[in-house]
Amino acid sequence: MPYRRLPNTDQARLRALKAALDEGSKYYPFDLAYPTKLHLDLKSFLPQFEQSVNQYNSSKDRQAQIGKQLSECFKSSKIYLSHFIQVVNFSIIRKELKPEVREEYGMDIDDKAVPELGTEAQLLQWGAKVIPAEEKRMALGGSRIYNPSIAMVKIKFEKFKECYNNHKNLLSTTQKMLEKVSELRAQADAIILNLWNSVEETYNELEPSKKREQSAKYGLVYVFRKEEKELN
Repeated sequence: MPYRRLPNTDQARLRALKAALDEGSKYYPFDLAYPTKLHLDLKSFLPQFEQSVNQYNSSKDRQAQIGKQLSECFKSSKIYLSHFIQVVNFSIIRKELKPEVREEYGMDIDDKAVPELGTEAQLLQWGAKVIPAEEKRMALGGSRIYNPSIAMVKIKFEKFKECYNNHKNLLSTTQKMLEKVSELRAQADAIILNLWNSVEETYNELEPSKKREQSAKYGLVYVFRKEEKELN
């Protein structure tokens, strides 16, 4: 015998709920294959669930889009900051700048290596140290550094921070929406199970194939096992 397959995705849940509501709307209350109260609960619940699912999916898509932008902004800002520090180090080697400049940036005076910038947290940390320190140095009359200038480094860094904060906010928003959808999924599953049980009970006196045919109009999904498919 084929078995019932309850929906396990949001889109499948929505299809099941819409099918039951659409089919139920064709009949007078006393001709419904499931209780009238359940029909009223379904009419009230479905728009709320559909809206929550759509909002969650939209937020998730937006998060992915911003995530791609964040990746690009991160790479660009990292390159500019890394190159700027390298130019500073070369200037120190050429004795155009004093080694103490490294200390102003929060680095070890004798450490000629570029700090680790491989993560977003590291880039945020060093950008917040180097850029203000360099702006202060120039305000005190220090010689300018070019290719890249600190102005370009700052532009790239501020763009990265904007993308980072947008993505962080979207992560929080998407998580809250997911929690809401998760709560509604439990309600959706309970309504669908109740619906399907009621519909099958209504058509219980029919022969199996006719029962499945009538039940399917209300959104019930039946799956044939492999051996049953071969027989058919």
